[in-house]
Amino acid sequence: MADPIDVLDFWLGEVGPDGWYARGNAVDDKVRARYLDLWQAALEGGLEHWVDGAPGALAYLIVTDQFPRNLFRDDPRSFATDPQARAASARAIAAGWDLDAPEPERQFFYLPLMHSEDPEDQATCIAMVANRMPDTGADTLHHARVHAEAIRRFGRFPHRNAALGRQSTPDEAQFLAEGGYPALVKAMRA
Repeated sequence: MADPIDVLDFWLGEVGPDGWYARGNAVDDKVRARYLDLWQAALEGGLEHWVDGAPGALAYLIVTDQFPRNLFRDDPRSFATDPQARAASARAIAAGWDLDAPEPERQFFYLPLMHSEDPEDQATCIAMVANRMPDTGADTLHHARVHAEAIRRFGRFPHRNAALGRQSTPDEAQFLAEGGYPALVKAMRA
């Protein structure tokens, strides 16, 4: 089974910024082939010991927050380890471990909060990115604000409704029909 250094080398080095948010099978297939068992171990609580310092916590956050989004697109398992990721994020931020990571890698300490449907997590994410990513955080801050706006408007992320078996409200259905999150990103840039 992989260790934190392997995860960091893969995600920060091999995949890198160009692949972090790219949709497609190339990265998804690599994550699935190499880390599905590791994600399952995290889901079952077997990686909690990684959350003990900046490198281990960062690797844990990648496994619990980023990898499931590659492993299980459009599937409820995409969000199954979000509670563990939020807890690890809170612990890391409280300990200041996020500040031990360089930018832009530091964003992975805050993304579990951005992915949360809790308005307080959204506010914390915005504050962390604004205050702790001064050099490379502009795009991340924009996306944090867009996520927060979706939660303000709908109380949840409408783009998750189908995967989670939730019924969309008429407002959510209209939002999705008009382009959903990508359209909101563009509108809020204007």
